[in-house]
Amino acid sequence: QVRLVESGGGSVQAGGSLTLSCEASGYEYSSDCMAWFRQAPGKEREGIAAIYRDRTSTIFDDSVSGRFRISRTYAVTAVTMRLQMNDLKPEDTGMYYCASYDIPRERCLREGGAEETFAYWGQGTQVTVSS
Repeated sequence: QVRLVESGGGSVQAGGSLTLSCEASGYEYSSDCMAWFRQAPGKEREGIAAIYRDRTSTIFDDSVSGRFRISRTYAVTAVTMRLQMNDLKPEDTGMYYCASYDIPRERCLREGGAEETFAYWGQGTQVTVSS
């Protein structure tokens, strides 16, 4: 069974930084494509970044491009995806979820921002940015 666990959320002032982590474990990790989604209060969940297993193929939503960096590392029993968030803004506030699925690189880059692309989800970690 695939398991995704997020960590690293918290409260920070505008202009600050946070790094979120998502550890994927379970049957072969099912994590060719991994992504971060964000759900702001009262809004739908939106994709903000995705990364393919080659660690260099990435996509970013315009709202975070240039401020956020996505990466992934491998260990013996798990793969960890990180989201380094810089110059945080109050509109970055929300619950951050990681997602994963085994899909081809082209689909990861083309559809990595869509919820329906992914089969596996974490429980989320809260990020709050105050002005």
